[in-house]
Amino acid sequence: MRVFVCVKPVPDTAARIKVGGDGKTIDPSGVKFILGPYDARTVAKALELKGEDGEVVVVSAGMGGKGESAANKRIKDALALGADRGIFIADEAPENRDPLAVAKALATAIQNEGGHDLVLCGRQAMDDQALAVGPMLATLLDLPCVTDAVSLEVSDGKAVVQRAAEGRVETIEVTLPALITGQRDLADERYPKLKDILKAKKKSVATFDFAWPAPAYEVVSLAPPPDPVAGKIVGEGPDAVPELLKLLQDEAKALTF
Repeated sequence: MRVFVCVKPVPDTAARIKVGGDGKTIDPSGVKFILGPYDARTVAKALELKGEDGEVVVVSAGMGGKGESAANKRIKDALALGADRGIFIADEAPENRDPLAVAKALATAIQNEGGHDLVLCGRQAMDDQALAVGPMLATLLDLPCVTDAVSLEVSDGKAVVQRAAEGRVETIEVTLPALITGQRDLADERYPKLKDILKAKKKSVATFDFAWPAPAYEVVSLAPPPDPVAGKIVGEGPDAVPELLKLLQDEAKALTF
C-alpha cells in the first residue's frame, strides 16, 4: 500500500509564545517546533498499514532553507519513525497562507508522484486549528473523505473507519483511494530509536517547487490574550446568589433579562 501523510510543524504546546518585533508573527527564538499529536498518530497508522512492499511518503510545506527549516526537520522526525521518504514544499510566507492554498500545494505534490492508495492527515494543526486542509485536499484529489477517525482498517480495496461524532461513534466504509483525517486515538504513539534517527538522515527528502498564489489574507496584527481578571468573592451560600446575579448582569454583562 502506498500511503501519503501530510504533516505540519507546530510550536510545542509547552513553549512560551512571544509576538515578534513586526507584531504580525511569533518570535521563533526559543520555540521548539514538533510534529503535532494528530500528525504523529497518522504517521504511526500509515506505518501499520503499508505492508511489506508498501511505501509511506511524508509531505510538508514550510519556510525555505532546505536543510534547516522546521518543516524539513519534522519530515526527518517522521522518517525516523519509519516513513520511507519525504517531500518538502518550500513556502516563504506560511503565516499568511490560507488553508486552500496549502491544500493545493499538497495536492499538486501528491499528484506529481502518480498513484496513491491512501492519504492521511491529522484532524487539525495545533496552532491555527482550522480543520480545513484535509477535506479541501480530498476535494482537490477527488477522493472520498472521512474526518475524525479513531479507528482505521483496510482490506480488499476498502477502508472501514470509525469516526468520533457528537455523542456517538460512526462506522463508515469507503472505497480506496481515500483521504482520512485522524484523531489521537487512531494509533499508539511511536518513539524513534537512536539507530532509526541516524538512518533517517540518509533517507531521501525531495524538494517540490510550487508556484504559490498571492496570499488570500494577511495577518495584520498578533497579540497575546489579555491577562486574566481577578475573581471576586461575593459571599457564601444562598445569600450570595442575588449579589452574584447582579454582578453577572451589570458588571460582567453575561446575563440579560
